[in-house]
This record gives sequence, structure tokens and C-alpha cells, in this order.
Amino acid sequence: MPRDTGFPQADAENDFLRARRGQVLSRLAAWLRREPDDVNIMLPFDEVVGSLGMVSERRLGLQVVRLDSIVGSVDRTRDFDRRFRPTSARVRERWQRLALAQRRGESVPPIDVYRVGDLHFVKDGHHRVSVAHALGLETIDAYVTEVVTRLDAHGIRYRGDLIVKDYRRLFLERVPLPGEARAAVLLGDAWDYAKLGEHVEAWGFRLMQDDGAFIDRATVARRWYTEEYVPVVRMLRQADLLGKRTETEAYLWVAGERYRLIRTHRWDDDVLNALRDRR
Repeated sequence: MPRDTGFPQADAENDFLRARRGQVLSRLAAWLRREPDDVNIMLPFDEVVGSLGMVSERRLGLQVVRLDSIVGSVDRTRDFDRRFRPTSARVRERWQRLALAQRRGESVPPIDVYRVGDLHFVKDGHHRVSVAHALGLETIDAYVTEVVTRLDAHGIRYRGDLIVKDYRRLFLERVPLPGEARAAVLLGDAWDYAKLGEHVEAWGFRLMQDDGAFIDRATVARRWYTEEYVPVVRMLRQADLLGKRTETEAYLWVAGERYRLIRTHRWDDDVLNALRDRR
């Protein structure tokens, strides 16, 4: 709890000034450290849900929510930063009025949030969240609506992470992998998901040519994973070709190099030796 001088009005004013000062200093520090532009930007709810793929939602009612799990907003991303510090003096009057009420011990209504995984996004109550942060609180009462998405929200820290999630969602629509395979195929570069999707579809087309029959996407995805991906990753691990890449990044790299160097789709010792020389 910030220092209390015994004059609630003055303390509320100081609370706001301290929050604004913290926001400005945080922006300056991020600039000096050359951090990404979005490091202090609040996550937009619509962009997050759009990237993950909306499935359904349900009301959970009144709950106690940790303030550090509230990372975004439905429609007020410009007024507050990632830690809900005011980004301008525009919100000052209402902010100080709520801070004064809190300091006087007056009742403050619960906020309204959406829950996506472990993350929360404010629908109503941005000023209340900001004041709670400034006063050093750790939790806040909230009416929670849970949103279920096709992809989980794990790994989302900044706005830039949404690009990878969005491309992964599109990849999994093209290549509907089952549970274990879905979790194993991971890439760090968003565009690599597009390249891998093209690769798997081409692999599936060759498979249909060999079989002389149409094969649906789910079957292509399952067979690619079991007949191509898993054996190749095992070979790459044995040949010490993974390096610092993830298994999927290594697979995508060697698959492209294999065809560029040798013009073949086969896997054998000659292919691995040629690829080892290209590391």
C-alpha cells in the first residue's frame, strides 16, 4: 500500500502522478534496452481470440482474479499500458475519484472480464484495475466469462506473439494433427507454419498419387506425422543434425535442403551425409 499522508484527496492525486511517472519511465527503459515496441502495449482481446480461434464462451460468475493475470482489454488499449498505468492525463479525473473512494474504504463494484486460458481481458473496470495496481493490491473481484479457443493461450506475452499463434491456427486447419502430434509440431517463426503447411500438402498429394485414391486432410496429417515426420526426426537426432533448432525447425530445414541439393524426396544415408556437410 502506498504511503498514506492522512489527506485522502492529496494521496489520490499523488497515486495518479506516481502511476503516470511509472508509465513514462517504463517506456523510456524499454527504448533504452531496445525491447520490442509492443512490450508495454496491452493485449487486444479481439486480436487474441481471433488468433487463437473462437469456439465458445460461458459465464462463470463472480470470482477473485489475480491482478497480474489481467493483461488486456476489449476496447481501452490506448488509455493504459500493459500494467494498467495511465498513458495520458485524459483519464485523470475519473481515476482519482476511484482512488479516493478506495482510500476512504468505500465499496467498489466488481469489474467484468473475459478469461482466455490463464489470461484476463477487461470488458468493464479499467480504471478500477489501474487504481488497484497503484495501491499495491494483488487481487480484485470480477465477473468472469470464460472463452474457449481452438489454440491455448500459452506463450502469449506480447502482441507480436499473436502472429505466430494465428499462423499456427491456420496451419492446423490445413493439417489437422491429432493430440500428441499437435503438441510436438512447434515452430518459432510464424511464416514457417505456412511453409510447413505447403510441404505437408505436397507430401499428401504424392501419397494420393502413389495410392491412387483420394485421402482426406485428417488422414494425410496423421500419416505424414507417423510415416514421415517421426522417422525423419529420429534420423536427424541420431545423425546429430538438430543443432539448436526445435525438432520441427530442423525437419523443415533439412526437408528443404534435401530437395534443393539432391532433388529427391527420399531419406537415406547419402542424403544425411550431404545435409551434414551443409550445416
